[in-house]
Amino acid sequence: MARAHRHYLPGCTWHITQRCHKKEFLFRFKHYKKRWMYWLYRAKQQFHISILDYMVTSNHIHLLALSDGKENEIAKTMHLVSGRTAWEFNHNRNRKGAFWEDRYHATAVETDNHLIRCMIYIDMNMVRAGVIKHPEEWPHCGYQELIGNKQRYSLINKERLMRMLQLKYDNFKEIYNEWIDEYLERKNFNRESCWTESIAVGNKIFVERIKKKLGVKARRRCIVEKPGTFKLKEPRTSYLLFPPIKKGFKG
Repeated sequence: MARAHRHYLPGCTWHITQRCHKKEFLFRFKHYKKRWMYWLYRAKQQFHISILDYMVTSNHIHLLALSDGKENEIAKTMHLVSGRTAWEFNHNRNRKGAFWEDRYHATAVETDNHLIRCMIYIDMNMVRAGVIKHPEEWPHCGYQELIGNKQRYSLINKERLMRMLQLKYDNFKEIYNEWIDEYLERKNFNRESCWTESIAVGNKIFVERIKKKLGVKARRRCIVEKPGTFKLKEPRTSYLLFPPIKKGFKG
């Protein structure tokens, strides 16, 4: 499997995924999920990224974030969060070796309906795995903040997200829950690989613009169209999400 790609362009919204070494359930204890969230909070303060959504499962993480700066604040954020989480885990458990499977993978997401679709994909992760029936049952994800539940460390930049979606917060909560309910009614929770295996996902103009900005980095990458969506593919699979967690497993 090729190493995960980490392209960076300022002003883009990125869906970031990273999994634990050998798909192990290293986040199976709530303490380490909370510590990952804590270090993400510290990184948000230090590097001033806008967090739009996130999810910590028992063996991988999702992060939807925006950086306006010219410096690669996304890479700095992931370096701090991933590094501190891994160090604490190994130190506390007297363990040696890799915590993460590989570098994180980043997919640029267009800020139209694709942004909403990506958020739903993130929040429905543990539903797809068969662990819960509704995202409200999983405390270690952005859904809790999005619907208004208080968190000790607030991570999501709701004001920025509302501006991007052109919605007022009260309207958003109602609409977003309707979207979640519609997704649940489909009862078709197949994984959408475009969010975790592509360089960019969005409309045709957006994907073409990303490819042009990447220049030689996008060489050999092709644009693929699916109904209502375009994606800039890697030449080969660079990130594979994990098989569903066994039903009944509690993280």
